[in-house]
Formats: sequence, C-alpha cells, structure tokens
Amino acid sequence: MSPQDGPILIIGTERSGSNLLRLVLDAHSRIAVPHPPHFMRYLSGIPYHGDVDAMVGDAMCLLRNHIHPWPHVIDRAAVAEAAGPSLFGVVSAIYDQYRVAEGAARWGCKSTFMVEHVDEVLAELPDARFLWLVRDPRDVAASAKRAVFGHCHPYRMALRWTAEQELARAALERWGPGVVHLVRYEDLVSAPEREIRAICDAIGEAVEPAMLAHHLRGNARVTASLSASWRTAGDPITTARIGAHRSGLSDRERRQVESVAARAMETLRYPFDGASLDEPVPGPFGVALRGFAVRLAVEARSLRTDRNHFRRWRRDATVRRLRRRAAPGRALVPAGGSR
Repeated sequence: MSPQDGPILIIGTERSGSNLLRLVLDAHSRIAVPHPPHFMRYLSGIPYHGDVDAMVGDAMCLLRNHIHPWPHVIDRAAVAEAAGPSLFGVVSAIYDQYRVAEGAARWGCKSTFMVEHVDEVLAELPDARFLWLVRDPRDVAASAKRAVFGHCHPYRMALRWTAEQELARAALERWGPGVVHLVRYEDLVSAPEREIRAICDAIGEAVEPAMLAHHLRGNARVTASLSASWRTAGDPITTARIGAHRSGLSDRERRQVESVAARAMETLRYPFDGASLDEPVPGPFGVALRGFAVRLAVEARSLRTDRNHFRRWRRDATVRRLRRRAAPGRALVPAGGSR
C-alpha cells in the first residue's frame, strides 16, 4: 500500500462535525467512508488473547447490528483470511472489503474514539493518516445534550472532550503534522474551499468539486433520514451551528464546561470567560440525576422521530452480551458461532 492509498481516520470527540467530515471525504471518488460500527470502542476491552476467529465473529456480530446498516455484504471468511493478528487487523480487513465494494482506492473511518488507538493503527498500517477534528467544547456539549448517541451532562462531556484533545495533541506531537492534521470545525464550515484543500493536501489527494456538495449524495440523505441526531447530514455546509451553546446551554452549564476545558480551549483558540475558572465542581448526584432526566427526554424524542431506535437498542444489547460473555471465568466463544 502506498502512502497515497493509506486509510484516513477522523479522531477527536463525537458531536464535533464528524458526520460532516465523513461525508465530505466520502464524496471523493477515491475514498470510501462508511458510518462506523465503532469496532474498537466496543470490542477493544475484550480479552481475545490473539484469537482471530473470536475477534472476527464479534466484529461481524456488531456489524450485523449496526445502527446505520452498510449497503454491502461483508464476507466473514474473507475477513478471517485477510485479517492481521490484532483486533485492528480485523477491523482493517472489514473496512478494506467495504472499500473494494465501493470501487475506491482507500478507506476512511470516522469513529472519533480511534483517538485512543493511534499507535495501534500505525503499527498495523504505517501509511494511515489522521484528521484531528476539534470543535468548541461548549458547542459539543450543547449538541450532546440533544443527541441520542452519547448524550450526557455538559460537565461530563467537557471531561471527555478535554481528555480526548489531550490524546490527539500527544499524537500530533509524537507523529507530526504529516501524519496527524488538525481540522477546526469552525474553520471548515466558515471557509470550506480553503479547509478542504488543506485536508486534501494533508492526505495526498486532489480536491474534487463533489466534496463541496456532499449533501446532494444519496449517502448523506440516508444518514439524515435515520435519526434526528443526524438530520443536518443532509444540509449544505453552513456556519449556523457555530455558537450553538448560546441557546443550548444554561449559563451554569457553560461555566462548568469552561472550568474543565479552559487549558485546552486556550491552546485551540476558543476564547472563554476567565471567571468560569472559579465555577465549583458539580456534585455527582446532581450530574447523574440531570443526566438521567436528559436521557429520558432524548429517548422519548427518538421513539417519535428516529427510524433506527430499535437497532440502537439491539446494538447496545449486543455490546452488553459480548462483554458479559468475556467476563473473567467465562470461555470466549465468537458471537454467532461456536468452536
């Protein structure tokens, strides 16, 4: 695989515009970026001990229960034959099969949680390139409050955002800008032609006009139709969601986010009120209670608006089953099969 054909991985924090960037990349004729089943997020904690058959079985089970079904059938036997000895080797084989089905030269992954696995990816695929997508953490928190995927209390979202930006920053320092390219969401939507050109330069591709019209493609319309949390996937690039926290967060929530994320915000050029540094840490009971109330409201909306809420519940149940089965003292048997 040449450097020009290596995979492209979007890393950072969810609710940062990763669906937008995924669809922009997917509009390129040489790149295929499906919606991710988050293989590494859900399976990396399972002790497979090098059992490739078990890894393939569980990954295929997760793919079958994906909340955003792929348009191509992935052949399990072919994955097992092509997979490397690690979990990411299995993931790579699955994505590579998707790439071939799409007729593309390289694949991409928009599972932002891969920020935890940069070194693993590069050990398997040295030609991989990473796009570190960052967005104002206040807007991330405001989006997470409304989203059925990963929604949580703004304070908790700020903790996650801060930790994940630190991981991405460390990866950039360790591997350099030739491997990890920083993309600010606000810059991408404010100057899309300039930023898409910079992204293409970073990944070694020529800019294609379709990347600026991603919303006209069928993939964008399908994504937008599945969940209210993805409804903007079918919209053209817009600055309308910059500053969403002004209406999406209370003053207290905004201060809580800023108090946690202040250092990273300063480094990443997100101005904030210094007085927020004195905001007291919210109590765990209040955070849990507020998070539960938000979850109930979002779930109720999902039942009314989303086409994939039952698939999401089934996916979550699948993940719990896989993890229970792998608990200490239990034999590891690949999901959907026996050995």
